[in-house]
Amino acid sequence: MFFSIARARFDAETLSIAFAAVLGLSLVFVAGFANATVIHDTAHDQRHAIAFPCH
Repeated sequence: MFFSIARARFDAETLSIAFAAVLGLSLVFVAGFANATVIHDTAHDQRHAIAFPCH
């Protein structure tokens, strides 16, 4: 019983680390190949969406 609980915990930790790595690498990949204007406009729109003053 203990072995299966420890194995499930290990699987959950491994899955979360793998998901974070894939998400991070995909963000870097997309940002690396996107036009600078697109990235700026996206960040600018997000600042407006959370009511952060940017002007």
